[in-house]
Amino acid sequence: MTHHVSRFNSASRTAMGKERIHLDELDQNKSLDQEEYKKLLKKHQLELLNTQLVLRETKRSLVIVMEGPDAAGKGGAIKRIGERLDPRLLRVYSIIKPTPEEYEHHYMWRFWNKLPPYGTATIFDRSWYGRVLVERVEKFCSETEWKRAYREINEFEKQLADDGTIFVKLYLHISKEEQLSRFKKREADPYKHWKISDEDWRNRKSWSAHNDAAEEMFEKTSTDVAPWTIIPANFKWYARVRAVKAVAEQVTKALGI
Repeated sequence: MTHHVSRFNSASRTAMGKERIHLDELDQNKSLDQEEYKKLLKKHQLELLNTQLVLRETKRSLVIVMEGPDAAGKGGAIKRIGERLDPRLLRVYSIIKPTPEEYEHHYMWRFWNKLPPYGTATIFDRSWYGRVLVERVEKFCSETEWKRAYREINEFEKQLADDGTIFVKLYLHISKEEQLSRFKKREADPYKHWKISDEDWRNRKSWSAHNDAAEEMFEKTSTDVAPWTIIPANFKWYARVRAVKAVAEQVTKALGI
């Protein structure tokens, strides 16, 4: 049976104030078998490569933001997005806690020099949205700071979009039960043990708070120029295909090809 992989556009609706997304109510039963996965992945990766070849001839750039809870499969999705592209035209940044120098500046400062030159793309594995997600929940910033960040982020993205930047913002979500299963597998696998830390287990204790922060983030920052796409990710093959397809579709539309 072939499952139709269609765009999940509820995040765009929340930006218009029609309804709020409840992450733990997402349909996590969407899956693909291996044959479907390989076929669709190849198809959408080729579509994405074709958009990259057009993008490189323009005075535009592509910014892909990847967010989601720990173990949601962001790394696997990023790998599939980039593996068939021209690596000379793509950069991937994994965003970790700020350095001492970065702490001495506005939180957006460290992202400016990572933005892609015209004709190229950058993927952010976590991003400036940390201010309204983990920094908010873990109280690494004040309430005044994270509430102000919604406006700052929207203005930042609007400024870049006006200059031709294409934004694709993906949020991969898994159930709390699936996250526990993946955590246990990581602890038991010597090749993946580095992927799990005490911080991951601590964040898990604030599951509801992290979801609340993400749901408000969709409401406040899913805009016409930079909408959020939310992907149910309990089944990794489905999530990876869905991520590649979302990028290819949105870039194709933005470039008019």
